Amino acid sequence: MLKVKIAVFVSGGGTNLQALIDAQNSGIIKSGEISLVVSSNPDAYALKRAEKAGIKTVVCSRKELGPEEFENRIERALKENNIDLIVLAGFMSILSQNFTKNHEDRIINVHPSLIPSFCGKGFYGLRVHEEALKYGVKVTGATVHFVNEIPDGGRIIMQKAVEIKDGDTPETLQKRVMEEAEWIILPKATEKICQEIEKARK
Repeated sequence: MLKVKIAVFVSGGGTNLQALIDAQNSGIIKSGEISLVVSSNPDAYALKRAEKAGIKTVVCSRKELGPEEFENRIERALKENNIDLIVLAGFMSILSQNFTKNHEDRIINVHPSLIPSFCGKGFYGLRVHEEALKYGVKVTGATVHFVNEIPDGGRIIMQKAVEIKDGDTPETLQKRVMEEAEWIILPKATEKICQEIEKARK
């Protein structure tokens, strides 16, 4: 059976990409394989992680290309590599409605809160954890969801809760949410969707 070809979209350090690579190596992801890493930032450390793992990379900078050419260039790379599934792993560019429509139920993202809390436009990175602490919630976590034209608005695939501890800072919380939730459910959800794509092919 042909494995589902995955493209991982990155912008920064690539810790979620690393979690996916590790999950592929350990057999958690077995129905798919990471065939391409797309970075919106030429200096992203994630590119080094991909290189080390022997995964093909492509850089598409919105700043340099402009919004339209940026997406055209990504679409070309996806076609050339026969990509079936896109995983957003700390990708800092919002994709247009045209793009998400084009890949309906084929783009997933991990968000560092329990959606519908602390999500939507402007909620990314440390801000999510700052708001959770400011609000005083006792439980936060991470969510893997399908991507549509609404930021963090697609159907939820998987969630995992993480307890907030006394004395947590946005930084300590961010690290714990990654380790206890994001790095666990993103690979699991990726495998789940790969299995569904495989089933639909039969």
